[in-house]
Amino acid sequence: MASISEWYAGKNVLITGATGFMGKVLMEKLLRSCPDVKALYILVRPKAGQSMSERVQDMMMCKLFDRVREDNPDFHQKIIPISSELTQPGLAISAEDVQTLTSCINIVFHCAATIRFDEPLKHALQLNVIATQQLLSLAQQMQHLQAFIHISTAYANCNRRHIDEVIYPPPVEPKKLIDSLEWMDDSIVCDITPRLIGDRPNTYTYTKALAECVVQQESGKLNIAIIRPSIVGASWQEPFPGWIDNFNGPSGIFIAAGKGILRTMRASNDAVADLIPVDVVINLTLAAGWYTAVHRPKTALVYNCTTGGINPFHWGEIEHHVMSTFKRNPLEQAFRRPNANITSNYLINQYWILVTELFLLIFQTFNFDVRQLNWPEYIENYCIGTKKYVLNEDMSDIPAARQHLRKLRNIRYTFNTVLLVFIWRVFIARSQMARNIWYFVVSLCFKFLSYFRASSTLTQ
Repeated sequence: MASISEWYAGKNVLITGATGFMGKVLMEKLLRSCPDVKALYILVRPKAGQSMSERVQDMMMCKLFDRVREDNPDFHQKIIPISSELTQPGLAISAEDVQTLTSCINIVFHCAATIRFDEPLKHALQLNVIATQQLLSLAQQMQHLQAFIHISTAYANCNRRHIDEVIYPPPVEPKKLIDSLEWMDDSIVCDITPRLIGDRPNTYTYTKALAECVVQQESGKLNIAIIRPSIVGASWQEPFPGWIDNFNGPSGIFIAAGKGILRTMRASNDAVADLIPVDVVINLTLAAGWYTAVHRPKTALVYNCTTGGINPFHWGEIEHHVMSTFKRNPLEQAFRRPNANITSNYLINQYWILVTELFLLIFQTFNFDVRQLNWPEYIENYCIGTKKYVLNEDMSDIPAARQHLRKLRNIRYTFNTVLLVFIWRVFIARSQMARNIWYFVVSLCFKFLSYFRASSTLTQ
């Protein structure tokens, strides 16, 4: 049986969501660990002020591809962009490109999705469900397709206490919902959304559950696997520790805490923070693609890609490691000294929010065994990754950033001392008992110092 790398040799791969966080890591891993892959076809939509080719060119200049660039400076020749728009009929792929894709693609990785929790239901349905339907329709026309890998989320079934590696019945038949919402005004859809999503927290988890159902409906015709990652974070090992390029998920929280802006977050310190490094997800995804193509399962295989069950790490532990990392490796121009706290107490959380607002006014090659994951080291690399790759801060400026934090610390100590003395003076001025206590403490300190001096003289 061929190894994973050997199987991908000579294969034509189609990737959706290639310009996103996971899509880029997937491309880099394929190009670096499967150097004989024939071509990567990526669906790309033009953005305002930037053509499709310009977007791809900018992406390939990213530091993420440095290791690939060292091994093969011409790696970009294997990347073939296809103009597409997920919100349009037929994904807006031209007839010529459809002909190309259906005649050569061997495996599809469907990574594209909207991950916004507050996405309007109609738009989330279009991007996460209807686009998946249309991609599956295109896949059925592919003459040499061996596997279709769909990236879902571990939270698609977050309304369940225990989630097995099976596809659960959908909250509603996807086709019926699509047909019903098609004629409705956006304001009406907005009004009925809470009742539709029921016990799911947002439209993201709701539509991802529907997408799994859509994929299952095609599992009899295609070789399909579904990957369910939890909270995808910075890289663990590949292509280097701590790579991250966005403010999504924990990244924004870590940066806000490191800058001293975030002071409190309401959560349980004992709750499991089910982070999963992006390179673990991608290694599992590529391994699942190989396995699905080779073994051709009769039903869709589901892989829960999480850490909470086998190597749990808690939010209280993350708080400690984030704070200690940013104190050793400060962010530039911090607003305040990092000192974020996680609390489950509503009143304490609200107090810190109020204080903050007032202050602001002033697997080897394919390693997916997360049991080897060293959480403190990973969180430190994650924090440093946000500093280096998201904020583009130079590590050589750390001494200056530390000096800035020391200044902020001294300012805080001075302010607290002055405030304490002021309050105490006001208290002494109004209370005879407070004055008596103050005189007693001063007298006691004076006697202690006198005793200490006398003892030192006798010792000499």
